[in-house]
Amino acid sequence: MANIMDYLDWRGDLSMEADGFNEVDNLILAQLVYVDFEGIVPPPKQGDIYLKEASDLFWQRHTKKEILSHVSMTKSAPFLMRKLAESRRFRGAKLSAYVNDISDEEQSQFSVVCVRLADGSLYVAFSGTDNTIVGWRENFNMGFLAETPGQKKAVKYLNWAAANETGTLRVGGHSKGGNLAVYAAVKCRAEIKEKIVHVYSNDGPGFSRDIVESGEYQQMLPKISTILPESSIVGMLLEHQEKYKVVKSTERGVGQHDAMSWEVLGPSFCYVDHLAFESLLLDETMKNFIEQLDNEERRQLINAIFSLLEEADIRTVDDFYNSKWKKIQELIKAQSKLPEETQKIFSKALRSLWNSGNETIRRSVKQAMREHRGETGELLLDNKE
Repeated sequence: MANIMDYLDWRGDLSMEADGFNEVDNLILAQLVYVDFEGIVPPPKQGDIYLKEASDLFWQRHTKKEILSHVSMTKSAPFLMRKLAESRRFRGAKLSAYVNDISDEEQSQFSVVCVRLADGSLYVAFSGTDNTIVGWRENFNMGFLAETPGQKKAVKYLNWAAANETGTLRVGGHSKGGNLAVYAAVKCRAEIKEKIVHVYSNDGPGFSRDIVESGEYQQMLPKISTILPESSIVGMLLEHQEKYKVVKSTERGVGQHDAMSWEVLGPSFCYVDHLAFESLLLDETMKNFIEQLDNEERRQLINAIFSLLEEADIRTVDDFYNSKWKKIQELIKAQSKLPEETQKIFSKALRSLWNSGNETIRRSVKQAMREHRGETGELLLDNKE
């Protein structure tokens, strides 16, 4: 089936004036920010660069073999960029205000770029989690922090980037980038909110219940589009109140998080009516599991896990993937060196996760039985608990 690469073959010759911005264009720009633009796209307040020129500079510095050697799902982004630069639809785009800020101290990985399209509109693209372990740690920190460092930076960046914007303004991102896009739109200044016409979260995590029930979130809600693959895992984390659309994917399980697997037909995605059963099961299991741990227990658990990774000198996903089995065994054994209280949190978390999974499956099976009995009139389930 077709994906965003095929979309560019089909519609790349159509300018934005001839055929306006659509949801597939959004996903393309949300992928573009995954390219390492360090030293290529100017930082804030230092001008811009045409997409074609940025692509040429990138490929002068990197080889196909080097890019393909990475483990990350986002390694296809440079190839997508090259195709964009060759298309009539995107070749006139300009990139500016690139930021790639990775801080071990803050436990934050924040990356963003502004894309000025040929029709004058601006798309602020927030990056999802990259190949760094600190980036993944920030994702988990969303489970107990009221506001992550990345979310704070996203609000500050959007307030600055859109301060003098007079044209059409869109904000978006993929994975954690979708969360940052929504958060920035919800928390930015009132005059900036009025300029935003659309916010896109492409399989991005949700938020705490306090945020989604807040007045400022409700105000932005009509402008938010959340798009999830059938077996979404990342995008179903935490709470969502907005309606979401479910897109078909050529991958299975966690592989569906890769936006290159999302199926496209013309200017739209290929949609299905609902999420896959296993995604709903996992979502309910994780929510039940998280509710059984208080914020302090979540903090200790996450800190312990990532401290073990740091002790093993695992700094990137590639490091973990390429680690020898002996090193992984050492990592597991290192758990015994943790403080006794932290080990108790580990044990409680594992028990809670196991029990939550079993309870979710039990309830789901019983519900399915009841529904089937209602449809057929047959008694398929004993009412005894």
